[in-house]
Amino acid sequence: MALEGIEELERIVGHRFRDRSLLERAVTHSSAAADNGAPSPADNERLEFLGDAVLGMLVSDYLLAAFPDWSEGRLSRGRARLVRSASLTATAQRLGLGEHMLFGRGEEKSGGRQKPALLANAFEAVVGAVYLDGGLVPAREFVERTLLIPAVGDRGPLLGRGDDKSELQELLQKNGWPAALYSVLRESGPDHRKTFLVEVSVAGRVTATGSASSKKEAEQLAAHQALEQLRGERAAQDDE
Repeated sequence: MALEGIEELERIVGHRFRDRSLLERAVTHSSAAADNGAPSPADNERLEFLGDAVLGMLVSDYLLAAFPDWSEGRLSRGRARLVRSASLTATAQRLGLGEHMLFGRGEEKSGGRQKPALLANAFEAVVGAVYLDGGLVPAREFVERTLLIPAVGDRGPLLGRGDDKSELQELLQKNGWPAALYSVLRESGPDHRKTFLVEVSVAGRVTATGSASSKKEAEQLAAHQALEQLRGERAAQDDE
């Protein structure tokens, strides 16, 4: 990677590397290493392995401090939502990591820069690279700035909730109602920061919406709102 590219990537990451080869390796896909005839450690897979472990620890530590009243179950659900592929992909897209990744000719032609799994892997590899180069403090700063603070925000308490789609489906089955119907009402924003508005219809009587940076999360939010409406109806009936 040219010097200008490395310097720009350092600015994005927010860490000045003592060993810039670590950063270059973090954005090098195995296809690029293979095309160049480099040995396998020249790609980002080993850094991804390390970054996955470091990321899990940092996210756990952040949630413990941010939500001292959460149970182990809520902490586990919150961590799972933050480190899942869709969350890491969205973060990598916001940072523009795909523009700096190094691919082999075949992977480049097949759209590797837009593939969610490769972007998520690259983010984990960058976490691993920052940790190896500077230790836990800069790794924590990078993860909090790029992933945790934007993802948690005002919606932090929702991270620890259960699987609302499954809970809604169980409630519908219990009452003998048909399955919920989900549909995307609108997609907005650029490709690297899309927002999805999803609507859910329940038994032809309850309609709710949810908006998020992924379809799955928007569906969860819509299901959560539908559950709240159904519970409100039930409470009103009990009061009569």
